Amino acid sequence: MRALFDLPAPAKLNLFLHVIGRRADGYHLLQSPFVLIDWCDTLHLERRVDGRVQRHDIGATLPDDDLCLRAARLLQAEASQPLGVDITIEKRLPWGAGLGGGSSDAATVLLGLNQLWGLHWPRTRLATLGASLGADVPFFIGGQDAFVEGIGERLRPLQLPRQWYAVVKPPTPLPTAQIFTHPALTRDTEAVIVEGSLDDACRQMDWAGGQGRNDLQPVAESLCPEVAQAARWLEARFGNSRMTGSGSAVFARAGTGDVPVATFPQAELPAGWEGRMCRGLGRHPLADWAD
Repeated sequence: MRALFDLPAPAKLNLFLHVIGRRADGYHLLQSPFVLIDWCDTLHLERRVDGRVQRHDIGATLPDDDLCLRAARLLQAEASQPLGVDITIEKRLPWGAGLGGGSSDAATVLLGLNQLWGLHWPRTRLATLGASLGADVPFFIGGQDAFVEGIGERLRPLQLPRQWYAVVKPPTPLPTAQIFTHPALTRDTEAVIVEGSLDDACRQMDWAGGQGRNDLQPVAESLCPEVAQAARWLEARFGNSRMTGSGSAVFARAGTGDVPVATFPQAELPAGWEGRMCRGLGRHPLADWAD
């Protein structure tokens, strides 16, 4: 196999995100249902016989040493792999959005190279490697929607209805570290104790009665007033809104039918904002690329 083209790296949304504690090493303990959506970056991998690992950007220019390069080099070293790779990225997901774009790109690199290099590593081994790159990487390797706990390493599969989501991203990015180190951040939300069906519990907690929230959102809004503006913009059009992850993107649920309850008002987006109507995926497009 010489190359793999058009590999998707989908974004994720946090239906809610609770910070339930903090470890002695400073890492925060979370509970959050993660869902995959069809807003994706696209990657192309071409095998090199000289062992070099290189990246080529289409569109937005990525940092010199991004997660994709780190993922490829780490897998190369751990597998004692003599082959290299050219990684080409068509970047469509916005920066600093809380959509997991960089982590998803890294996961797609690991899944793709597992095929391209003929490694045949199991999913658990790839996920362990991914955890050393970033807390969200194991989720994208996991292959499906999941209830995520700990610092991102504990995944329980979820089977939720495929939902439509209107997603908007103001132009200002939000650095994750700035939010998690903020003194006003809530760090003691009561942990969710699930009895019975995890799927049912997440359906009910996500929206019914206003339960569930993103504990990072108040701090994010204080640092970036555009987050609150985006939330109000979606609330006025879809009747609900919530920030995802630790970035500045905000989403609204827009139905579970074959079509969303309303079209995305693209013409009404403020200048500099990005947005689109997205559909939940349920499963990662490359879910079958690891056992």
